Amino acid sequence: MSEPDDAALHRPVLLDACLSALALDGSAPVAGVYLDATFGRGGHSRAILARLASSGRLVALDRDPEAVAHARADAGLRADPRFHIAHSRFSQLEAALDAAGVRQLDGALFDLGVSSPQLDQASRGFSFKHDGPLDMRMDPTQGMSVREWLLHASESDIAEVLKRYGEERLAIPIAKAIAARCRSDGTSALQTTAELARLVAGVVLSRKGRSPMGKDPATRSFQALRIFINQEFEELEAGLKAVMRRLAPGGRLAVISFHSLEDRIVKQFLIQHSLQGAPRDPVTGARLAGGALQLEGLRKVLPDELEQQVNPRARSAVLRVAQRLAGEPAAAH
Repeated sequence: MSEPDDAALHRPVLLDACLSALALDGSAPVAGVYLDATFGRGGHSRAILARLASSGRLVALDRDPEAVAHARADAGLRADPRFHIAHSRFSQLEAALDAAGVRQLDGALFDLGVSSPQLDQASRGFSFKHDGPLDMRMDPTQGMSVREWLLHASESDIAEVLKRYGEERLAIPIAKAIAARCRSDGTSALQTTAELARLVAGVVLSRKGRSPMGKDPATRSFQALRIFINQEFEELEAGLKAVMRRLAPGGRLAVISFHSLEDRIVKQFLIQHSLQGAPRDPVTGARLAGGALQLEGLRKVLPDELEQQVNPRARSAVLRVAQRLAGEPAAAH
């Protein structure tokens, strides 16, 4: 029996809401240029393509070479002249658009965080539920793995990462335990995700007696290390700024985030570039002229009960939607 196609099994989060956010929910095909900044296994991309006219275009990006290889191996996508895939992180977004011959976008979608295939493949080292090498890199061809970093990081640096990117209240005792294990076991320490998960769980359960809010006690630590090693927040900020330079007047921006720290970055960015972020008179509070108003926040969308039942990974998703105001976008550079 053949292996199931993970693209067929993967359920894109908030798919209908994303199509509506990008103004692609009408009956007529749309002749626009769109960006899927996180291809994954292509669920959102295929739905966008199904709503584009023959003159439309979709540029898809992913920093994971496995995702890019999956797209290039798909006969339907490979034969579609409207589709272009690039191996790119958010900070390289504009270079990827230039290479595809795209200057302006009518819509851009970001689906943040780790993808289902990354979580489900033990060999990628993202999940504490599937034992595998302690890696967590979205692009395993670049940079250090989590294990390599932990073996050389100081106790204070580990604690800072756990606190900043995971909001872990037990960051200091967990960091002490990790540093102690690395000192005692040397280069053989922390080879697998299960080993790290057990170490963190031992600290959390000894302090609290139970997992916080029913979650696995390693959840926050794994989140923090993954975000840090992939520079996810820095990449997100760079990607949002780049899209603002390429979004055409009236163009839509849709961003799905999965935890409060990501969502906070997106929310603050939208406020900064909207009427809410306009400079105000310190006395009267009235909006002052001359502010660089670029976006109108349209809505915030949460998954309903049905979507959460069908796709449990959508439970924590938040979709924020904004539209570029009239006027010329800033010059691309």
